[in-house]
Amino acid sequence: MEGGVVDDNLFELFDDGAYAWQAEALCAQTDPEAFFPEKGGSTREAKRVCQNCTVRTECLEYALAQDERFGIWGGLSERERRKLKRAAG
Repeated sequence: MEGGVVDDNLFELFDDGAYAWQAEALCAQTDPEAFFPEKGGSTREAKRVCQNCTVRTECLEYALAQDERFGIWGGLSERERRKLKRAAG
């Protein structure tokens, strides 16, 4: 087996562009703790960042597809995402 085959395959697996949107996410430039507040903590700051983010839709779609249970994703809390999923179906 050649030395680089496994590495090349892993690179292709994770570098398909599916998550390229994350490089454009405004949250990547801010304090991550704002997006994962303590129970009962404010989500206002994180949601404000999301409102201006150009990849908000991609972020929300990712969170819904991955069943993210913590944090603010695409401008919605886990509770709001659950409600959205129930309404969709």
